[in-house]
Amino acid sequence: MKFATYSAAGEQFYGAVTDAGMIALNDAFPQWPSLFDAVQSNGLADLGAAAEGKPVSHTEFDFDMVLPNARRILCVGVNFPDRNAEYKDGSEQPKYMSLFPRFATGFTGHNRPLIRPPESHQLDYEGEVAIVIGRAGRRIKQADAYDHIAAITICNEGTIRDWVRHAKFNVTQGKNWDNSAAIGPWLVPFTDAAQLDDAHIVTRVNGEVRQDDVLSRMMHPIRREIEYISTFMTLQPGDIIVTGTPTGSGARLDPPQYLKPGDVVEVEVNTIGTLRNTIEDETV
Repeated sequence: MKFATYSAAGEQFYGAVTDAGMIALNDAFPQWPSLFDAVQSNGLADLGAAAEGKPVSHTEFDFDMVLPNARRILCVGVNFPDRNAEYKDGSEQPKYMSLFPRFATGFTGHNRPLIRPPESHQLDYEGEVAIVIGRAGRRIKQADAYDHIAAITICNEGTIRDWVRHAKFNVTQGKNWDNSAAIGPWLVPFTDAAQLDDAHIVTRVNGEVRQDDVLSRMMHPIRREIEYISTFMTLQPGDIIVTGTPTGSGARLDPPQYLKPGDVVEVEVNTIGTLRNTIEDETV
């Protein structure tokens, strides 16, 4: 079972994804106004049970960012060996992971355009797996880390490259342009370690493979990410961790190839699905 947030006929819904369309579940769970609320209440199994045998509600709809009211989104940077090697000091693995925040307003949904702002045309792609926390915890041991995951999804962690270099020590302003990235298409409940341990990321731009790697090569595996992050903050249900992107972003090509209107970016993860987005210029 897969769950999504979507819009139809001018309203926003959440529900179960089927080949025939969406099964809206809002009315069945008035105590959970959004999919985020369902995750916070450990309710994905209840959503799945309610969707069984229920008819499709919408065949015409638009995907939204899967958790548009997510409160905390943390991203792990430079987490694959080949990506680390791109840096001047990349000869050895860093002891600690790089982290930065993103905000929900920076993300759109599946099949929607990523927006290139007039201030910069250096919009770049980063295909990643994102995990959604389902059980709160502080100082979580690696052995227990997967027990705290409710679901997994895909992120295209779109970045305005020249804006990440506006300051000496942070990347926040290059990572939070409105609708510059996407998370979706849906949440897949996390029930088996293989969903992450055997995950394979492939990013394509206009059909050309740009990124291709497996999560098992991460320098800081997801169990370690959860352990490390929960050392300094209590992870809460609904928190999103974007776990890291492989080498192959447009900025690292020779010459660099940034996204432009008309481009199509697809991030495929074998255990989740494919997140697809086009590119449009912002209307100002």
